[in-house]
Amino acid sequence: MSDNKPIRLKTISEFHKLRGLPAPKHPLISVINFEDMKVPSVIGKQSLLFDFYMISVKRNMDHKYRYGQKDYDFDEGVMFCMAPHQVLSVIREEHGKNPSGWMLMIHPDFLWNTPLATSVKRYQFFDYSVNEALFLSEDEELKMQLIIENIQQEYHSNIDQFSQNIIISQLETLFNYSQRFYQRQFITRKKASHQFLEKLEIFLNGYFEEKDIIQYGVPTVQLLSEKLNMSTQYMRGMLKSLTGQTTQQIIHEKVIEKAKEKLSTTELSISEIAYELGFEHSQSFNKLFKAKTNISPTEFRRSFN
Repeated sequence: MSDNKPIRLKTISEFHKLRGLPAPKHPLISVINFEDMKVPSVIGKQSLLFDFYMISVKRNMDHKYRYGQKDYDFDEGVMFCMAPHQVLSVIREEHGKNPSGWMLMIHPDFLWNTPLATSVKRYQFFDYSVNEALFLSEDEELKMQLIIENIQQEYHSNIDQFSQNIIISQLETLFNYSQRFYQRQFITRKKASHQFLEKLEIFLNGYFEEKDIIQYGVPTVQLLSEKLNMSTQYMRGMLKSLTGQTTQQIIHEKVIEKAKEKLSTTELSISEIAYELGFEHSQSFNKLFKAKTNISPTEFRRSFN
């Protein structure tokens, strides 16, 4: 099968049909067990583009995933999340069995006119930049399973005026647990965390040494996320978890560090230093420096004389 163009699945019903499942009980939300799905006949790569949210817990994987433009690591983790309009490529080298586990699909229309319609965008585990599955302990997986069963039971029952609100509250609980577990994973993966912070430090040091800073100005959060190949939201969450600081605070700390270095070791004027650090106006530099150190650049320089 050609992998040039992904199969677009606009509805949950289309996914059910693709995987040989009965029509969903509810058109906008569905829970399926992987054991019930038809094993795809495609050998090689099949790319899918979903128009809905998806959360799954999978075990006994016999195939590989490519998420966006990156290979997705399922070696230790079991939980995986996707947002609408993201591409997932399933790579099968031979015919095998379906994994065990479950998949929850939620169409954005189900969230319409509820608080979750906007707050769902805050959950970082839906980002492309998450490239490894979430590890869950047995107790954590059981918690998620119970929530999934509650959701499934609710939409299988007779739908009434309370059904959507009850399911939405269950989804919020599921998302909040997922956020907690992902934050824990950021903290416990010390090696990856160290490499991330080291890469950030190397980039910022290099950026301030290059003359490009004069042209492009003080590095922005958007620039950092692009250089580190992750979304701004995911990067913010990871930095906050690892350092307790915002991305902007880290950038400003680096600016102050370089400013102090130049103020104490060169005879450049305050205006020249501001210019070399990417500030168009020296007043902006003076204001930031005083806000972060409680003294002006001139007062700081005097302390070395």
